[in-house]
Amino acid sequence: MSLPHRITVEIIDMPKLKNPSLICGLPGSGYVGKLAVDHMVDELKGIPFANIFSSSFPPQILIQPDGTADLMKNTLYYCKTKSQDLVLLSGDAQPVTPESEYEMADEITKICEKLGVKTIYTLAAYITGTFSKTPKVHGSSTSPQIIKEFSKHGIFSMTGGSITGMNGLIIGVGKRRDITGICLLGETSGYVVDAKASKAVLETLGKMLDLKLDLASITKKAQDTEQLIKTIEEQMGQRQSHESLPMQQQDKKLGYIS
Repeated sequence: MSLPHRITVEIIDMPKLKNPSLICGLPGSGYVGKLAVDHMVDELKGIPFANIFSSSFPPQILIQPDGTADLMKNTLYYCKTKSQDLVLLSGDAQPVTPESEYEMADEITKICEKLGVKTIYTLAAYITGTFSKTPKVHGSSTSPQIIKEFSKHGIFSMTGGSITGMNGLIIGVGKRRDITGICLLGETSGYVVDAKASKAVLETLGKMLDLKLDLASITKKAQDTEQLIKTIEEQMGQRQSHESLPMQQQDKKLGYIS
């Protein structure tokens, strides 16, 4: 293979699917979307059918479990469930320039058209800056009708702001191709890899798609997240106890944790 220039799509074997939906989860804050989609790939035994390379991915290679190395890439999988066929998109990174993000979103939605995808779900992070014991799921859609149905699934409709990166851009570009887009965002502090938020998003997605998922492994990861947050809060509490300022003058919100 020649070195990728901008975007290179390698099709392994284009599947034949019946009215599939695309579900995307790329690396972002808290890895909320990526953890969720990677869980679906594992649980539903997703079969890879295409790899997407970009010269705008970070300039590095990744070492695989067997010791081999490869360029960073995004991968498309397909799986057939009892309720419907699904296409899953996960990856090692997002493009780092606006131009390449638009190019990537365009390539992904072109593949959607070829597969007959009518609905795209992207899974992302809703950054709050604080730790939440029970993360809420927020949402936006390119369809007003779908937004009206959010409350049935316990989704809080967004009424302002923006969704940055590929998890937002893909549904925006998809709209131009008459593909309905839905973005589900799990509340996360933005400080840690947050499996709790990923689990909340998966539970909501399962309700929307009438899809039963075994969440045992991501529940374990969510418990690990809770323990990490507890440790961080304890450390922050100890730090605050050594502050010279009176308690009423201390900022009770956690600051950025690097």
